[in-house]
Amino acid sequence: MEKRFNDMNRPEKEAFFMLPILDELKRLGGQADTKELKTSLVKNCEDLPEDTFTSIKVSRSGNSYHANNYPFNFSVTNLVMAGYLDRPHPGNLMLTEKGRQFNGTDKELNDRVYKISLPMWDERSKRNKARKSKLESSNDQEADDITETANDEWKTKLLNALEQLTPGKFELFCRALVRKMNVDIDEKIGVKQSGDGGVDGYGYMTTDDFRTTRIAIQAKKWNPSHLVSSPEIDKFRGAMDKYRAEYGIFITTSSFTRDAIHASRTGTRVITLIDGDRLTDLVAKYQLYVHPVTTYKLGDFFKDKE
Repeated sequence: MEKRFNDMNRPEKEAFFMLPILDELKRLGGQADTKELKTSLVKNCEDLPEDTFTSIKVSRSGNSYHANNYPFNFSVTNLVMAGYLDRPHPGNLMLTEKGRQFNGTDKELNDRVYKISLPMWDERSKRNKARKSKLESSNDQEADDITETANDEWKTKLLNALEQLTPGKFELFCRALVRKMNVDIDEKIGVKQSGDGGVDGYGYMTTDDFRTTRIAIQAKKWNPSHLVSSPEIDKFRGAMDKYRAEYGIFITTSSFTRDAIHASRTGTRVITLIDGDRLTDLVAKYQLYVHPVTTYKLGDFFKDKE
């Protein structure tokens, strides 16, 4: 019997990711950003748990992290080394001709990739014996993984901070976010802790042709291990009916099950789902209660001896 994903160790997960990564990139047209690829993997690969990239672990030092990002990143780097993927720019992945043409099994792919990448890892290890892990390599191809890991840290801290908010303050936060998204918030509907019929906010959006849309907001401050399921979506749609909302926005610090995603797209009124990962992106985009910190990466000039 094959191991389930959660029972695999990190190298086994790294090997497991390779074929689904190629398959999903083919499904997405051959190119996608890392976030889009992860979302597509969880949505379409039944062997992956729905909380693959949202579940959080705590290290011995007390730091929280998304453990499955590490094997995913190394799987990507191995595929880049072996010539199956390319990085046209940071955060973006593209199938090469070699990747597009591959049509074998997962074992065949792993054997071909590791035949090329493992000697490359060994060579780098010889050049940099002082490194503590692969991610500390100075190779440019790994820079994206290092940046993503660092970026992941502040997002984890943000989600942890949001989980510590009271339900009322989290709903206030979500209304502030939606206001940044050009929704005129109603100051009477959805602002009470109870008695608002299942909505945590309500507002109006006017388009360029002066058409106004009624929007209902739902906010769920849940632990990452507690995924939002389809009954929650159905319940929210019932609340939308009460207030004749034509559009819905469901925000959670957690994520959504596959059935919930399907339920959100069923019927005449689509509900936009914002999970914890997308939520952190929107906070950064609108700089809502956060501020950016700028750093710099040394150029190649400093690496050359001559």
